[in-house]
Amino acid sequence: MSTSTHPDRVGEVIAASTTDFVAQCYELYQSPPLGSLVKTRDGSVELYGVVYNATTTSLEPGRRPIARGKDEASEEGIYRQSPQLMKLFRSEFSTLVVGHRQDDRLYHYLPPKPARIHGFVYLCPPAEVKDFSQSFDFLNILISNPLPISNDELVAAVLRQMSQAYEDQHDFLVAAARELAILLSGQLSQLKAILGRIRP
Repeated sequence: MSTSTHPDRVGEVIAASTTDFVAQCYELYQSPPLGSLVKTRDGSVELYGVVYNATTTSLEPGRRPIARGKDEASEEGIYRQSPQLMKLFRSEFSTLVVGHRQDDRLYHYLPPKPARIHGFVYLCPPAEVKDFSQSFDFLNILISNPLPISNDELVAAVLRQMSQAYEDQHDFLVAAARELAILLSGQLSQLKAILGRIRP
């Protein structure tokens, strides 16, 4: 997932908009887990986002892989016999921007500018995840943005990932559930779906 000299670096921005960015991994299949908090920098501003999708595709548009493992005992054997395959595909992950840091102040809303192309993307360490999740203001962004995956799944994945930064995961998830109950007061089925996915 990371480079040897920068153990938290997980990719590089290759597309960006005000609300999200796409990063390419340096190694195949090494995208961060769904719901991970990551960051990139644009000058003095650090942008925070959560991973909402990951893909592995061919470098040549329209060209699909073909089955190669008929005579192999393991999947790893396919790559041993055809090492060039590692250079024919790329793994990418898409990130929804949920906040930014500027002048040592943390904001749980969109930054003034999108991420910079070729900006390095880092997986946030537990201490930074804990700092960011002291406020649940980012939850509204997760709930309200149209995404290619279920918003319920993303909210639950983010909260599960963030809870790992806490010694008492249960207390964190209870606090998050209370906030969700306020945000989704008129949407009981959606609230129930999310809570069912974050129950420790």
